[in-house]
Amino acid sequence: MKCENCGFENKDTAKFCTKCGAVLETPKKPDDGTKSNSNTKYIIIALAIVIVVLVGCVGYFAGTMNLGDGSAQDNSAQSTSSSQDSSNSASESQSSSSESTSSGGSKSWESIGSYSGSGSGSQTVKVPAGQIMVKLSAYPIKNYATNHLYVSGPGGSGGVDWGSYSDVETRSDSFSFTSSSSGTYTIDYYETVSWEVEFYRYQ
Repeated sequence: MKCENCGFENKDTAKFCTKCGAVLETPKKPDDGTKSNSNTKYIIIALAIVIVVLVGCVGYFAGTMNLGDGSAQDNSAQSTSSSQDSSNSASESQSSSSESTSSGGSKSWESIGSYSGSGSGSQTVKVPAGQIMVKLSAYPIKNYATNHLYVSGPGGSGGVDWGSYSDVETRSDSFSFTSSSSGTYTIDYYETVSWEVEFYRYQ
C-alpha cells in the first residue's frame, strides 16, 4: 500500500506508514453496481404492479359508469320514444277523428219530425236547411182512383196513390234533397185509413 504522505510502499496489511508513520487508508473496493441494480429492479417491478392495479381499477370503474350511462340513456331514449309514440298516436287519433268528421263518417240520418194521421186533409211542415230525406207511407180506405198521400216543397216531392183496380195495401215512398235554406212542405192525404211522414236530416 503506497503512503499518500511520503510515497513509501508499505505492506497491504499495514495501517501506518513504516517510514513517516502516517495513517494509511484502505482503498475502497470499486462498486460493481450489483446492489444498486438489484434495488432498481425491485423498484421497477413494484411500480409496474402498482400501474397494472391502477389501470385495472380505472378500467373497471369506467366500464361501470359507461354501463350506468348507457342504461340511463336507453331508459331516456325509451321514455322519449314512448312519449313520441304517444304524441304520434294522439295526433293520428285527432287526424283520424278530423278526417272522419270531414268525410261525414261520424254523421248519420237523424229524425227532425214525424207526422201521422188518417182520413183526408193537408198540413204544412217547416223543414230546416241541410241534406234532407223524407219517408212516407199510407194505407187507403178502399181502392178509389183518388186515394193518395203526397209530400211536396221547394226541394222536391214524392208520394203514393191507388187506382180503381189497385190492391188495398200499404204503399211507401221516399225522396231526398239538399237545401241551403229552410222551406215549407205540404202533406196532402185523401181517403186513408192511416198515413205517416218522417223527415230526417244528415248531421
